[in-house]
Amino acid sequence: MFARAAQGLTDIAYSLAEKVQPFAQSYASGLRKADAAQRKVIRDTGYGQSILDPRYRQAVQAQGVSFKKDPTEFLGAYSSRFLVDVANDGTRTYFWRYNHPVAASQAVSDKYIGNYTTSPTGQALVRASIALPAIAVAGTYDITNPEEQFRPRGYAQRYAEVGSDDRRITAQPGAEMFERFFLGRTGDPLKYETAKKEIPDLTPERYGNYQRFLYQDKGLLGLGVIKGTMENLEGKPEVRMLGFPMGIPMVAGFAGGSIAAKASLKRDAQMPRTGTPAQRLARGAAAGLAGSVGGILLGNVANEVIARANRPTYPSTSQYDQNIN
Repeated sequence: MFARAAQGLTDIAYSLAEKVQPFAQSYASGLRKADAAQRKVIRDTGYGQSILDPRYRQAVQAQGVSFKKDPTEFLGAYSSRFLVDVANDGTRTYFWRYNHPVAASQAVSDKYIGNYTTSPTGQALVRASIALPAIAVAGTYDITNPEEQFRPRGYAQRYAEVGSDDRRITAQPGAEMFERFFLGRTGDPLKYETAKKEIPDLTPERYGNYQRFLYQDKGLLGLGVIKGTMENLEGKPEVRMLGFPMGIPMVAGFAGGSIAAKASLKRDAQMPRTGTPAQRLARGAAAGLAGSVGGILLGNVANEVIARANRPTYPSTSQYDQNIN
C-alpha cells in the first residue's frame, strides 16, 4: 500500500517537473537575453539601468524577447531588469536628474533642439546660451543681491543664527551658496514685517495665502508634487515642482531660446556653406541667447499684467469723500 502511494507521488513529481521544466528554461533564457541586452545598452550609452528605459525594451526585442511570443521568457528578462534597476538606482537616477523644474526644462529644450553638431563643446555653448538667462529668473536666487549670497526678496537665509532677529543674515555663507545654486532652494519666507520692507505692496492677506499654499496645499491629485498659485509673495503666478519654484519668465526663456536656436541651427544645416562650423554654432548660440532674453521679457510683462489684476483696488480720495458724504 505504502509502496503504491510512494510510486504515485513520484509519478506526480515527475509529471510536474516535466511541465515546469519548459517554463524554467524559458525563464532562464529570458535572464540570459536580459544580460546580453543590458551589457549592450550600458556599453553603448554608459547609462540606462532603469526598467522604464525604452532602449532596454528595444534591446530585448532585438534578442527575440516578446510577451506574445513567450510570456515566461519575457518575465525572466524583466525580472533581471528589475533587479539591476533596484541594485543600481536606475529609475531613481532619473528622478535625481529631473526632480527640479530647471533640469526638466533643460531636458525638454535639449530634446526640442536636437543635434545639429557633433561637437560636445558646441552643443554645450548653445544650451548654455539658452539656460543661463532662464535659470537666472527661476526664483531661487536674486542676481542683484550678491552681498546676501543672492538671497531672493522676501525669503530668509537657511543658515541664519538660531534666534536671530534678522534672518536675512547668514552664519554659513558657503552652505547658503551651495543650497541656492546647486540644490535650487529658496529658503522659507521671512516674517511678514521684514518681508514687507523688501516687497512694499505685500499685504497680510497675500502673505497668509502664500503661507497656506507653501505648507498646506497638497497640489495636483493631493500628492504635493506639482502645485500652483496665482500670487506668490510678489503677487506673481508661481508653480512649485517638488517644492522648487517655477515662474512664467523662466518657462518663456527656455521656450523662446529653444525656438530661436533651433531655427538658426536648422537654417545653417540646410545651407552648410554659410560660414565655418564655429561661426554657425556662434550664430546658434546668439539666437538662443536673444530668444531666451526675449522670452523672459515677455514673461515679465505677463507677470506684471497678472500681478496688477490680482492687486486689490481701493477708492480714490474723492470717491472716499463722496461715500462718506
